[in-house]
Amino acid sequence: MTRNQTVTDVAYECLAKRKKEVDFAKLWEEVAKKMEIPEEKRKRKKSQLYSELMMDSRFASLENNKWDLRNRRKFEEVHIDTSEIELDDDETDEPVDNSGYDLPKGEDAY
Repeated sequence: MTRNQTVTDVAYECLAKRKKEVDFAKLWEEVAKKMEIPEEKRKRKKSQLYSELMMDSRFASLENNKWDLRNRRKFEEVHIDTSEIELDDDETDEPVDNSGYDLPKGEDAY
C-alpha cells in the first residue's frame, strides 16, 4: 500500500481480490490492517469508511451489511425502485423569518 491511497482505494483492492461479497466488519479489519491505522483512530476511520463506501459508485451495499464491487452485481441487486416511495408534500408557502441572519441583500444576494 502506498501512503497516498484512500481508505476506499484500499477497500476496493481488498474486494477485488475476493470472488464474492464480504461483511463490512471483515472488510474494515482488512483495510485498517493494510493502512496500519492506529487503534485510537480506528473508530472514527471506520465511520469514515462506511460513509465513503455509501457515496462511492464502485461499491454495492448488500443485505446483512455485506459489500461487493458494483461491477460484479446485476442491476436488480444494486438499484432500489423508488417509484413507490411517498414524498412528504407538507411544504407550506409561508414566508420564512430570516431576520436573525446576516444575509446578503440587493446586488450581493444570490
